[in-house]
Amino acid sequence: MTLPLQPLSPLDGRYRQAVSGLGEYLSEAGLNRARVEVEVEWLLYLTDHEFFGSSRLDEDQRRALRDLVTSFGQPEIDELAELEAVTRHDVKAVEYLVRNKLEQLGLTAVEELTHFACTSEDINNLSYALTIREAVTGVWMPALRRVVAELRRQAFEHRAVPMLARTHGQPATPTTMGKELAVFVYRLERIIRQLEQTEYLAKFSGATGTFAAHLAASESTDWPHVSEEFVTSLGLTWNPLTTQIESHDWQAELYQRVAHANRVLHNLCTDVWTYISLGYFTQIPVAGATGSSTMPHKINPIRFENAEANLELSSALLDSLSQTLVTSRLQRDLTDSSTQRNVGVALGHSLLALDNILGGLGQISLNADLLAADLDGNWEVLGEAIQTVVRAEIAAGRSSITDPYALLKDLTRGKRIGQAELVAFVSGLDIGAEAKARLVALTPATYVGLSSELVDYLGA
Repeated sequence: MTLPLQPLSPLDGRYRQAVSGLGEYLSEAGLNRARVEVEVEWLLYLTDHEFFGSSRLDEDQRRALRDLVTSFGQPEIDELAELEAVTRHDVKAVEYLVRNKLEQLGLTAVEELTHFACTSEDINNLSYALTIREAVTGVWMPALRRVVAELRRQAFEHRAVPMLARTHGQPATPTTMGKELAVFVYRLERIIRQLEQTEYLAKFSGATGTFAAHLAASESTDWPHVSEEFVTSLGLTWNPLTTQIESHDWQAELYQRVAHANRVLHNLCTDVWTYISLGYFTQIPVAGATGSSTMPHKINPIRFENAEANLELSSALLDSLSQTLVTSRLQRDLTDSSTQRNVGVALGHSLLALDNILGGLGQISLNADLLAADLDGNWEVLGEAIQTVVRAEIAAGRSSITDPYALLKDLTRGKRIGQAELVAFVSGLDIGAEAKARLVALTPATYVGLSSELVDYLGA
């Protein structure tokens, strides 16, 4: 028995609700709406400037044409499908849709200015720049900022909670949970600033980027100026030197930065997962939820595990997009046409991961008592402090010890020692009384340096 028609991608099935915001821009319908917008705005630009004997449309006519964009919905989607079934060309179908609208409005006099001097890629590259910009700045970035805001909140909340560090997975110089979370905030906010500087480039210069058809139609027009003015009127950055296609370098740069953010987030997930495994974070039970089909006691860190998987998928796709989009055979090939249709998939997996990370961060609670007990069981981490103080005392002429590192290595390497052993050891050291008192008073929980103060570098 054959199943009813089903979505092939989990982004359009199981996880649709979490990523639906991207569909507004990066779906086929979203792309077609942007294509309609570019066609309409180009027609209005030409008539506004009275090209080839045309005249500016009145406000009702302009509003009616722009309504084709603002009210774009299922009727237009269906009409485009019918037109494309005949034209076998998606952009040509959009052109005919606009022409049909002009006929309905009684504007056949300017119909031939529709798609004037345009190659399909003139429409496409502008449309992709518009839709990708809106998807990134209006959907993906706000989700990233929500995650960073929650991390920032927890970094300040836990700034003074001491925690045993684990360099190479082994007990190491203590830190605080807040400072460790602040590291991720700092990394991600730096990437956000880079993303905010993204240039969304576009070209509008004809079949091979030479304005040849434009010049044939009007030799006296400054077509590069017209092109730049039109592109920038849409809030995009004009690219004057291209082939038939805009070179996609800005897309490669954008996707590399998003992939970089993904990888920092992946690092966050693996660390939080490990902290949960160690018991540093406890997970807040969700009523009715099942952690394991056979082990009822379990609360699995599935939010972070799901995020890891989706961040890996997103980064793999973004890497592929970055690598392939910057190459086009000679003046044009169609590999980018298929490739760019997956931008929404790449961002969708990242957006789904962000949704899971935010949900996961909201379902954990710091177990400060366990962190304190862990510190109290690892007094050997003070070996670093002791040997460093001894070296300072030697330099100051207050000690005759010859090899403080070896001395502490013999005492602590691969061993568990307690407070009593360390106090006895420090008491017998050949160092000044003030240094000795300072070391005797030190505990693993207080040996956190400037961890709490460092969180302030995040700013307000």
